[in-house]
Amino acid sequence: MSKKKLFKRTLLSSAVILASFQVLANDDDVNHLSNEDIEPQTSSDAGMIESLSGFNLNDTKFMKDTGFEVGMWASAGITGNTNGDTTNSPISFNDRVNEVLFNELNFYIERAVNKEGDSWDVGGRMDFMYGTDSRFTQASGWDNEWWVNQNGGYYNIAMPQLYMEVFAPIGNGITAKLGHFYTTIGYEVVPAPDNFFYSHAYTMLYGEPFTHTGAMFSYDIDDNFSINAGAVMGWDNMTSNAGAWSFLGGTSWTSTNQATSVNVQLISGDTSDTEASNRTMYSIVATHDFTDKFHYVFQHDFGTQIQANSVGQSGGNWFGINQYFTYDILDNVGVGLRAEWFNDKGGAQRVNAVGANYLAASFGVNYTPLSWLKLRPEVRFDWADEEVFNNNTGDSQIEFAMDMIVTF
Repeated sequence: MSKKKLFKRTLLSSAVILASFQVLANDDDVNHLSNEDIEPQTSSDAGMIESLSGFNLNDTKFMKDTGFEVGMWASAGITGNTNGDTTNSPISFNDRVNEVLFNELNFYIERAVNKEGDSWDVGGRMDFMYGTDSRFTQASGWDNEWWVNQNGGYYNIAMPQLYMEVFAPIGNGITAKLGHFYTTIGYEVVPAPDNFFYSHAYTMLYGEPFTHTGAMFSYDIDDNFSINAGAVMGWDNMTSNAGAWSFLGGTSWTSTNQATSVNVQLISGDTSDTEASNRTMYSIVATHDFTDKFHYVFQHDFGTQIQANSVGQSGGNWFGINQYFTYDILDNVGVGLRAEWFNDKGGAQRVNAVGANYLAASFGVNYTPLSWLKLRPEVRFDWADEEVFNNNTGDSQIEFAMDMIVTF
């Protein structure tokens, strides 16, 4: 099957699913979707559609009985900097200056497995994303080769998640995730609603994978400890170098009162299936709630890789240290500080094609005037010990940015 036909079939399948749900939702003759089966009140985290109409497809009897959930969000923002350049490089995702970016329009359909029961369960999830962020979340041999992404523009599409999940009632329960899914490495993530800041840390942008393809197994040892382990086809990859597999796994601990947690993850494996090309990295993320309002996150990453000419991979090490402080002033207003140091002096990750020490401090606000609308203004200060900003002519930059997130 050609890539164009595969892409069209994927879009058609998604459209059929959406259309089917919409037809069922609008059919007054279908008993299991009658008005009596729909929750009459909106929740405190209701999306725009539910807030304006009182209707939530996920609250219908059909959706509750089948365990499916659908959702969508959109995010858009604008960035300016003191260099007056048209690009915010080496910062990516919000990489354009004085230009509104429609970063993400993300639709998902999910059936989460029941991990509390004593029977087998099967679920899965698909995410489909359009926007400028899609450029950075594509996988080799998968959505990066779809014909609509070959025009070199800023607006692309991606399918960062497409996996099946199986729960096996063995011991405390084993969960298997099979397919294409987001990484367990690091703290910041691709989905905009799950991050405090609009911009991203260098560690996330250049030192970590975004997605994996393979199998991941997780197991809760008790109420505090859990472990996960699996085999994946490296970083952000679907079919390239099919013989080069990596181990991905780790462990996490959460205190009984849920105030403190530590998550350690490691990935190691060759990047080429024709030569020795090991790339190994670990990530440690620790969180602590000093109070119900004051939250802290510490992250440390370290990576090393062997030079591999067949895949254009330079050898070297990199590491990052990030700290996050956030405080909830009101139920709908929070302030935050992110301080980061990313060291890629050897140029292993090729940040802006220049190896350097990168320092940044970001100050931001999260304001949620409506349950379905969040505004994230921020100011960010960047420094480096090499000229990496303003087309490699400056060693510092001040950035002003804001985006908005709408959940449907």
